[in-house]
Amino acid sequence: MDNQSALWWKNGVIYQIYPRSFQDSNGDGIGDLQGVINRMDYLAKTLGVDAIWLSPFYPSPQADFGYDVSNYCDVDPVFGDLATFDKLLREAHERGIKVIIDIVPNHTSNQHPWFIESRSNRDNPKRDWYVWRDAKVDGTPPNNWLAVFGGSSWEWDEKTGQYYLHSFLKEQPDLNWRNPDVQKAMFDVYRFWLDRGVDGFRIDVAHYIMKDPELKDNPVNRDPSKGELKPTGEYGKMLHLYDKGHPDVHGIYRELRRILNSYQPPRYSVGEIHILDWKEWATYYGQNDDELHMPFNFSLLVTPWKALALRKTVEAVESVTPPWGWPNYVLGNHDEPRLASRLGLQKARQAAMLLLTLRGTPTLYNGDEFGQMNVTIPLEEQKDPWGKRVPGTGRDQNRTPNQWTPGTNAGFTAEGAIPWLPLADNYQMVNMQTELDDPASFLNLYRKLLAFRRQSNALRVGRYEAIDPVPEACFAYLRQAGNETIIIAFNMSDITMRLDLRRFGNIEIIISTELNRNGTIDAARIDLSPWEGLVMRII
Repeated sequence: MDNQSALWWKNGVIYQIYPRSFQDSNGDGIGDLQGVINRMDYLAKTLGVDAIWLSPFYPSPQADFGYDVSNYCDVDPVFGDLATFDKLLREAHERGIKVIIDIVPNHTSNQHPWFIESRSNRDNPKRDWYVWRDAKVDGTPPNNWLAVFGGSSWEWDEKTGQYYLHSFLKEQPDLNWRNPDVQKAMFDVYRFWLDRGVDGFRIDVAHYIMKDPELKDNPVNRDPSKGELKPTGEYGKMLHLYDKGHPDVHGIYRELRRILNSYQPPRYSVGEIHILDWKEWATYYGQNDDELHMPFNFSLLVTPWKALALRKTVEAVESVTPPWGWPNYVLGNHDEPRLASRLGLQKARQAAMLLLTLRGTPTLYNGDEFGQMNVTIPLEEQKDPWGKRVPGTGRDQNRTPNQWTPGTNAGFTAEGAIPWLPLADNYQMVNMQTELDDPASFLNLYRKLLAFRRQSNALRVGRYEAIDPVPEACFAYLRQAGNETIIIAFNMSDITMRLDLRRFGNIEIIISTELNRNGTIDAARIDLSPWEGLVMRII
């Protein structure tokens, strides 16, 4: 086994926790850090993940539910305090679980002390900590840049007579990462949490932090293949060449990597990077394993659930991942529609198998292992600021509380409490407690896959190779390490498909997305039911 094979971030499984919706411990209807602690045995023993990623828990006015940070080095009282965080860290580490925290380096809250100072007057020492510019002669914004959440990315400040830049909400002013004082302050934030013992960072909109220094206008996007991963509204009609991803960003991540490597053991980084161009995406690995450990790979979120399309996506990832790099895959998170709603229940079971058997680090989103679905919330009751500004983009539907029991409030919060978002109507059937007793449940499929992955060297660190020939509606590949060879096969159609794998010798079925199918099988006549997936081993 090579040296990298022993790294937890390479052979482990990461589980994203959206703290507001995971588990409420004090009856206020909002999940908190103590709630995460209370579910730690579930994470370690019942499910069996290797690391958790916590979405933001910092002090915040909650204009964007924690992605508008007013203090990077504390915990918002709604989630607990630093002592509770330290306890969470201890409890996780005692169970062998790594802790990754979300960090938001591109912007702060407009209530952050840095911005309050910056906004106070033009001569304030922190004025240049943010991006301020004069209006054009006609009083309009400095350029045509647009905010992801709608409208111009420039907000006029009447008091000081200039515009400030915000790539998202006006309550989220962008930091000026070209200022060395900003770099030092933010690197000190990383060190604050590293010194407390965190194992790594998920870096929010990692490629946004460096813009074109001349603030040139963005051109109109005439080719959707060159735009955003998920273009929406007016924002998707522009080609965002200059408002993010300037090449100078790579120097920032080389410096961050030096900081991460200065700790023992070295700590981990993964960046949220929505880029369609594979070669550009891969540049964030660095030139010689010297930048991010991984740029998050969101491609499966938009790939049609068809055999050829999925295979092309996987092979594209494989082709651009550098020799020192390691792939990763995501099928759900706090920004995306729920997996079971997006694909349907049968395909979502296949998705679980695909995610946990491809070469690369998988990241799961809390609740997807139960098959939780989107919850329809009327516009007037939605809380997501993006959904309020750009109808149809609301993310509340996939951030509803985790469903733990068939009891009151799904076990998320106390009886009599009101969850911050409504529960799904089907929570009495779709929940951890009920599914543990059902061998055919989503949860038990995830548990079987996670348990087998943990003891299979081929699945954790082995090579990937597509298998040919197979029927057009099938996607099959092998994972191999040492003497162990695992074959994974999917039928992505409504009719039964037959595979002939006799050239591999004797084969046994380990896991099926269907119930009660295992043991040795005739390798020349492997029938896959409609939308079935199989994990098999060569014996």
